[in-house]
Amino acid sequence: MPNSSDPGTTPWWRDAVIYQIYIRSFADGDGDGMGDIEGIRSRLPYLRDLGVDAIWITPWYVSPQADAGYDVADFRDIDPRFGTLTDAERLITQAHEHGIRVLPDIVPNHTSDQHEWFRAALKAGPGSAERARYVFRPGRGEHGEHPPNNWISRFGGPAWTRVIEQDGTPGEWYLHLFAPEQPDLNWDHPEVHAEFEDILRFWFDRGVDGFRIDVAHGLVKDAELPDVISSDNTRGYSDGQHPHWDRDGVHEIYRRWRAIADEYPGERKFVAEAGADSPHRLANYVRPDGLHTAFNFEFLRCPWDAHDLRETIDSTTSSLWRVGAPATWVLSNHDVVRHVSRYGRPQHSWASGENYRAEGPLDLSLGTRRARAAALLMLALPGGAYVYQGEELGLAEVEDIPERFLQDPIWERTGHAERGRDGCRVPLPWSGSRPPFGFSPSEEAEPWLPQPGGWSEYTVENQRGRSGSMLELYRDALRLRREHPALGEGDLDWNDSPREVLSFSRTPGFRCVVNLSAEPCELPEHQRVLLSSDELDGSSLPPDTAVWLAG
Repeated sequence: MPNSSDPGTTPWWRDAVIYQIYIRSFADGDGDGMGDIEGIRSRLPYLRDLGVDAIWITPWYVSPQADAGYDVADFRDIDPRFGTLTDAERLITQAHEHGIRVLPDIVPNHTSDQHEWFRAALKAGPGSAERARYVFRPGRGEHGEHPPNNWISRFGGPAWTRVIEQDGTPGEWYLHLFAPEQPDLNWDHPEVHAEFEDILRFWFDRGVDGFRIDVAHGLVKDAELPDVISSDNTRGYSDGQHPHWDRDGVHEIYRRWRAIADEYPGERKFVAEAGADSPHRLANYVRPDGLHTAFNFEFLRCPWDAHDLRETIDSTTSSLWRVGAPATWVLSNHDVVRHVSRYGRPQHSWASGENYRAEGPLDLSLGTRRARAAALLMLALPGGAYVYQGEELGLAEVEDIPERFLQDPIWERTGHAERGRDGCRVPLPWSGSRPPFGFSPSEEAEPWLPQPGGWSEYTVENQRGRSGSMLELYRDALRLRREHPALGEGDLDWNDSPREVLSFSRTPGFRCVVNLSAEPCELPEHQRVLLSSDELDGSSLPPDTAVWLAG
């Protein structure tokens, strides 16, 4: 595998650790129970001391919030719930002063149904230039009463909604691969291309360091809009042939975006949320003239199993290195069950396009132990990594949110069959012994999602400076990752090890060993222990434990 790059010439994004801020739930600055830009600004010293290189902020744009901001009504302004455009500009400046880069989300697959373009499309009627910016079609059936095809929304139910025309009669249908409030844009239309290129420049001009691209694999659709064989993933299709996921035409869009980013100083970057069906398909997004990085969901979906993890690491690195791109590792995000809870149950993988489903009772102690080991594994791998807010505190999924508080559109769209993603989005605990745990400046504020009453042991205040806490483990790991010349981008060589043990070396003088078995294993010869996820037992590595070794 490739040797380590010269750190003096390596672009920052090739091995950056980026912290995901789910803006609603990170920190509330104005006391209304919802996170905001002022809350982020107030916690910049925390992020600096944690040791991250950048922050990715979920959508802060003007939005009706039908899908927590991923339904954007105005891409060039800040939603009043979160602050103002001036607040955003101030945050970018102050983050840079702390050595932290800023990457907002961009949502190019769809807009809000309250976006001026969509309101104009409804008013203009069938066949209009305004409707051509979206995907409108007549329905099937004698009176157009059936959707144009059988596509299913990712949030459940049909991916089509019929509109009532200006004369009061049922009319055309519009496509929404997500909620009805999120109509899909037509990326065959030149005005859509021009609009988003202008949006990129708008934010680059204000100093952002790049973007995370939502649903990067969904922009291009088959113009014939054929029925799908399998509505929830790519099974049954050869590469690039699914009618609305991961079609090859998306890459031409991103080549243009890359050229725009390259016009700006400071190595601006993109990271794609690309639901590709294999590492080979994922590599198409990060070729030299395309996007910079893409999330590695194969690693996130992988069960706690040595063989599966090694296979995923190998297939990811080999596919990406062939096109000169770094790997980007991630364990959790705002769309999946937190990995403490995933690792605390019987292990299984789930395919691209499918939602994780919990099976069996939760062993929180086991999940936490594995999550600590997984953090050291992830941060030792070559390339970059993402930390989802709260994972550095050891937060588990909140699985008992009362139904009256659930807000994820999945809950309603599935007829209350699936609780959705709110359990990984509960506001963070910062301090104190009871809710809101310092999330809001007032103890009387009620967070937009309720926090568990027992979260006092997980607060930043309780964990900061406490040896062995999850927070201090992350801080130590991120500090060593910055200091050790073997970590970040570079080589990886597997060592001989027992079947359920992962052991690899990196140049110079670094080894990571992860024991995924049920029995202790002997540590290899080494000069000293740099860091371990839990206490070692003499010269042996306990089960579900990882260690970083020098020599």
